[in-house]
Amino acid sequence: MVLIPAIDIINGKCVRLTQGDYSQQKIYREHPLEVAKEFEAAGIERLHLVDLDGAKAGAVQNWKVLEEIATHTKLVIDFGGGIKTESDLNIVFNSGAALATIGSLAVKSPLVFSEWIANYGADKFLLGADVKGEKIAVSGWLETTEISVFDFMQQYIDRGMTQIFCTDISKDGKLEGPSLELYQKIITQFPTLHFIASGGVSCMEDLDALKAIGCSGVIVGKAIYEGKIKI
Repeated sequence: MVLIPAIDIINGKCVRLTQGDYSQQKIYREHPLEVAKEFEAAGIERLHLVDLDGAKAGAVQNWKVLEEIATHTKLVIDFGGGIKTESDLNIVFNSGAALATIGSLAVKSPLVFSEWIANYGADKFLLGADVKGEKIAVSGWLETTEISVFDFMQQYIDRGMTQIFCTDISKDGKLEGPSLELYQKIITQFPTLHFIASGGVSCMEDLDALKAIGCSGVIVGKAIYEGKIKI
C-alpha cells in the first residue's frame, strides 16, 4: 500500500479544510515546496496536490505551485481542482503533473471525460469519487447526486480507468477514522482496481486497517500536519 500525502493549496499556501468547508480552513505552511521536499526526503514517492482555489473558481489557479514542486522534486504528482477544459488539462500536464485528478467533471460531463480518456489514455488520470452515504457528491461537496458510487466506478472502469480514490465526505478532516466498511465493499466488487482510500485517517492503526482490507494506496492530509502520523 502506497502512502500518498496531500497538499491542499489556497493562495499558494498549504492548508486543510474540514469537510470541504472553506470557512473552516487552517494554514499549516506558507511554502508547499518545502513540505513536498520534506516528504521526498523521508522516502515518499507520490503526492496528491489539490488546487482549492481552482476547485472554487472552476479553472486551474495554482499551477505555479505544481510547476515548482515538479521542477524541484522527483515526486509523482497527481493534481486536481478546477480542471474543466482541455486547456486546463494541458496546463496541468505541461506544469509537471503525472496524473490529472478528475472529480465533478466525470459526474457532470461524462462525454467530455470519456473523450479525454480516449485521447490521453486512462493512465493519465486519477478519478476521484466523493461520497455521502454511497452516493456521489459534486461541486465541492455542496451537492449530493442520486448516482451510486458503484455504478459511477463501473462506468469508468469499463472505459479503462485503473486508479480511483474515494473520499467519504462525512469523515474528511475530522480524524475519526476511515470508512473501512465502504472501502471493503468497493474492493470486493472491483478486485482488480488500484483503489486508494481518502478521508478520516487519524493514526497508524488506520493505515494498518486499510492495508489489511486490500487498499492499494491511501491519501493522508490532516493526520500528517497535526502530527498524528509521522512521515
